[in-house]
Amino acid sequence: MDRSTSVPRRDPNGIENGAPLQSEDDAYNHATGNKKSDDRVEENGIESTEKIFESKEVPSWQSQLTIRAFVTAFVLGILFTFIVMKLNLTTGIIPSLNVSAGLLGFFFVKTWTKFLEKSGLLKQPFTRQENTVIQTCVVATSGIAFSGGFGSYIFGMSEVVAKQSGEDNFAQNIKIPSLGWIIGFLFLVSFLGLFSVVPLRKIMIIDFKLTYPSGTATAYLINSFHTPQGAKLAKKQVRTLGKFFSFSFLWGFFQWFFTAGDGCGFVQFPTFGLKAYENRFYFDFSATYVGVGMICPYLINVSVLVGAILSWGIMWPLIENRKGDWYSATENSSSLHGIQGYRVFIAIAMILGDGLYNFVKVLGRTLIAMYHQIYKKDAGAVLPVGVNNSPVNSALSYDDERRRQLFLKDQIPLWVAITGYITISIISIIVLPHIFPQLKWYYILVIYIFAPILAFCNAYGCGLTDWSLASTYGKLAIFIVGAWAGAAHGGVLAGLAACGVMMNIVSTASDLTQDFKTGYLTLASPRSMFVSQIIGTAMGCIISPSVFWLFYKAFHDLGEQGSEYPAPYALVYRNMAILGVEGFGALPKHCLTLCYVFFAGAVVINGIRDLLGKKWARFIPLPMAMAIPFYLGSYFAIDMCVGSLILFVWEKLNKAKADAFGPAVASGLICGDGIWTLPSAILALAGVNPPICMKFLSRKVNSKVDTFLGS
Repeated sequence: MDRSTSVPRRDPNGIENGAPLQSEDDAYNHATGNKKSDDRVEENGIESTEKIFESKEVPSWQSQLTIRAFVTAFVLGILFTFIVMKLNLTTGIIPSLNVSAGLLGFFFVKTWTKFLEKSGLLKQPFTRQENTVIQTCVVATSGIAFSGGFGSYIFGMSEVVAKQSGEDNFAQNIKIPSLGWIIGFLFLVSFLGLFSVVPLRKIMIIDFKLTYPSGTATAYLINSFHTPQGAKLAKKQVRTLGKFFSFSFLWGFFQWFFTAGDGCGFVQFPTFGLKAYENRFYFDFSATYVGVGMICPYLINVSVLVGAILSWGIMWPLIENRKGDWYSATENSSSLHGIQGYRVFIAIAMILGDGLYNFVKVLGRTLIAMYHQIYKKDAGAVLPVGVNNSPVNSALSYDDERRRQLFLKDQIPLWVAITGYITISIISIIVLPHIFPQLKWYYILVIYIFAPILAFCNAYGCGLTDWSLASTYGKLAIFIVGAWAGAAHGGVLAGLAACGVMMNIVSTASDLTQDFKTGYLTLASPRSMFVSQIIGTAMGCIISPSVFWLFYKAFHDLGEQGSEYPAPYALVYRNMAILGVEGFGALPKHCLTLCYVFFAGAVVINGIRDLLGKKWARFIPLPMAMAIPFYLGSYFAIDMCVGSLILFVWEKLNKAKADAFGPAVASGLICGDGIWTLPSAILALAGVNPPICMKFLSRKVNSKVDTFLGS
């Protein structure tokens, strides 16, 4: 799930929630909610973190990799995988859960070590380096639920989604989900990105001094936990998280009793009236998305709401009035030849317009910055988000000198990276065509030749802007490989599979460089970061498919429009593949024109945001966020805005407390509701059904029901 503390860095569709942090001090302040920490001493007027930990010995890289760390990471990895999977299959908006991962990891191990210490059995104290290993492993594990494509390209191959797309749903473009091939696929493609950026870690972290704001914020959060003041605050935050976790879990359990049939329960409550409900404007009492709204920046939440009003409040009712003219009056509401076609393809146009603009912008910034770094040796002037703006050859601070020394101490041999990449590439080139016969070996070879370059660009751009373009690279692969394969040779499935290969490589590459930055700032060894990332990724390759399989078997309407888990981006990704293979001929009347308008609109809005600067850009909606409700509706946007409102009022009443405990409250709401899906799925598999159906009817319909029942 992508690397930030209280501001999400990405979602599966490339949404970057919030502006990048400008420096390590900004990242620290962002992580802790303070302007300056009293537990950081100063050296020559510059705050020093490492002076605080000077008396503590840094454990060897082997000692940082403890059994208790990986057991904790395994348990938390399962918890967060359930949460990410639920978010993937509902709306696709995934906030960062690093705060809760860091808090819970610290709490569990600290509690265990304190118990052992009192018993006289403690052999190794809990260090910030071990905490970093846990954090890295948990995020790597649950991150596979994002890059694994369970709500996008993997599920987009299924028959359920193919039937909704209305095109190319014949055998060669369908792959029925199966636990075996999904696990095998993920093991083949999820490790290449790790090996591709290992040789460049020194260039990224030390030579170019890239900030990696999310990794920096995470590091300062972990550092603060291991000071006396930080430990006290962390204990209070965990207590708060636990309270809201319990409330959210019990609320989910309570709601379950009223969902005995379709359209039943609190999630179908017509808050603003039945007419608004028909246009998907209602509050669905989701603790998850109230929590998401508390974590996401106000701009994201408002952008989603603006998109919902524009689409479901204005555009779709107007287009539906053209029924019989623009599209056949006999078309089913879920057919892409009818109103659904406008919803899906206009959303795709906005996503592609936003993605293309930011791809060009970030790639351009990356290339310009690299040019100045290499040829002009002018890091400070070119990297406005760099760690410091002093000359490159200025004297190192105590912190930088100590971090540099330990970062360079445990090198990962170059031959390990090269051998690993080549070996895995050869194996996957041989095996992947057996999983996807439509994905020829030479398609994969071409991807693997260019992948390290794209992985480097994504990792470098992420270090500059905190912006991961993994999903954009994946969409590029859909169009290129899909068109290359062609409709007659299963181009739709080939494009979706190629998307998975590309997304996994570039996503894990940027994640690992974030980890290296976090490790650099907490004095965790690059070797321990690399090993924990590999172990976490391996865990994720088993846990994520297993959790998806539980959803797939327990909820029989998974992926269907209007269901509890509609998996909206599965249909979006499949239709992108269809567009890449067959072009625009199957679109309804005027749909292509509207797509052009919204594609251009997304580019123009982004351009205006950049031209006006940060001061005014915060008042202009984000096109990517606006596109999400075009297909789904506005119910989750209202939930998120309720979360924003709660946080806004809290900040007005007591900003310090809101900054300190807001992320914990939000994480508790998300985690409790998310983990409820486990017993809910088990009950469904066991055939235990809710006893009550709570439904809302109009007066007219209710009279008819009463008459029918009375007759």
